[in-house]
Amino acid sequence: PKPPYPPATQPVGLLPSPTPDIPVCAVLLSLFFLAGATHLLLFRRHLARAGQRFIFSLLLMGFCITRIAALSLRIVWARNQTNANIALAATVFTAAGVLLLFIVNLILTVRVVRGMHPALGWSRGVWWGFRGVIASVVACLIMVVVCSVHTLFTLDVATRLRERQVLLFAGVYMSVLAFVPVVVLGVASVVANRGPHPSETFGKGRMGTKVALVMGMSALLTLGAGFRCGTNFAAKPIGQVEWFHSRAAFYCFNFAIELVVVYTYAIFRFEQRFHVPAGSSAPGHYTAGGPPTEEDSEKRGDGMNSLEAGSGGSAITDGGVKNVGQSSV
Repeated sequence: PKPPYPPATQPVGLLPSPTPDIPVCAVLLSLFFLAGATHLLLFRRHLARAGQRFIFSLLLMGFCITRIAALSLRIVWARNQTNANIALAATVFTAAGVLLLFIVNLILTVRVVRGMHPALGWSRGVWWGFRGVIASVVACLIMVVVCSVHTLFTLDVATRLRERQVLLFAGVYMSVLAFVPVVVLGVASVVANRGPHPSETFGKGRMGTKVALVMGMSALLTLGAGFRCGTNFAAKPIGQVEWFHSRAAFYCFNFAIELVVVYTYAIFRFEQRFHVPAGSSAPGHYTAGGPPTEEDSEKRGDGMNSLEAGSGGSAITDGGVKNVGQSSV
């Protein structure tokens, strides 16, 4: 046979068939389309009202597009069950798309930490650590895609074993990564802010609601990631079907959980709750509405001149510099 070769293990979700997979995929596809349109609408409304782009709404819209593509490919796969290329594309899109939700949750977590603990949240260590995590997510995505594709184009047992180990590592790493916001925000909520800068608020709503929202969505995504990781470790030969291979488990632990996340963020108007002033880059910027502008600097300078004039300091006059507060003879 020519590559791509069929997988050696039983796929989760089984081989899609016209019934019931096509109707189920069509319903899920419609829900993701509606969710993507909703986040695009919220993005445009927020841009019109606040004059600032809330990029996370576009990221969630992009995630919905990847899910529409994955479900569309699964529908095509159900109509062409022997087409290995379609099966491969559907599998890759299903596995890779959720990383966008992980990235959104991580960025929202950083924003909350910067509000609760400004000195820590804006520190260089957190700055570099966060970028390192994002880079690792991209690296894991590349590893998953490359190994998932290449393992179907080789019959070498040793190569397949090594690529399976890479996929298992990536699954564990993604499960841990999905749970990171729960741990970070839990600790940030319990530990009091003892830094030199007071805690700040941003966006609309209470900080506790923001924390609960991100922690809840992260817990759901961890459940989905843990399911995928567990099924990879418990892989079975073709023909040996367990409960976690069922269609119900596949659709619930993947698409249903993700629908709850994207709709919850839309219902709770996360573009308003997690909005921060443009250009914020240091402690105090959330409360001050952003970094100081040139006009703010000029106002502070005028205030200093007035203060000096009122306290008998030097003031600049048309005739030069003279001491104010002393009688001129």
